[in-house]
Amino acid sequence: MRSSVLLVLPFLAACATTPSGPAAPAQQPRVAPPPQDVVTAPSTGGFIAPRVMNLPGLEGVIGKNENALANLFGPPRLTVKEGDARKLQFVGPACVLDIYLYPLEPRGEPSATYVDARRASDGLDVDRAACVKALRR
Repeated sequence: MRSSVLLVLPFLAACATTPSGPAAPAQQPRVAPPPQDVVTAPSTGGFIAPRVMNLPGLEGVIGKNENALANLFGPPRLTVKEGDARKLQFVGPACVLDIYLYPLEPRGEPSATYVDARRASDGLDVDRAACVKALRR
């Protein structure tokens, strides 16, 4: 008899509970939100001209097309095309130069409108004009 009590003891202990804190609130079943109609923004079909950077030392870059920039710096390490826009990346020991080209008029050829420069080692910004000067051939 004693051995049967010892066998049942672990099962009885499993049934005993001790409160460990405030009781957790009962979980509500999740209900999916009602479906919503997707509304597309109206298209004006109009052209929006980009803002053009105007900083000293960038006169030889801003306004240039992709071929003219390749003549200045050599072939780009990276060319990203997105719609009618372009991003060209030129790299040298001194810096990494990103040049963004957008069309200045409807159906126009993309031209350089913005320049960004950083160090290759840690990505910190550097002087744009100094980077342009360092990367020119």
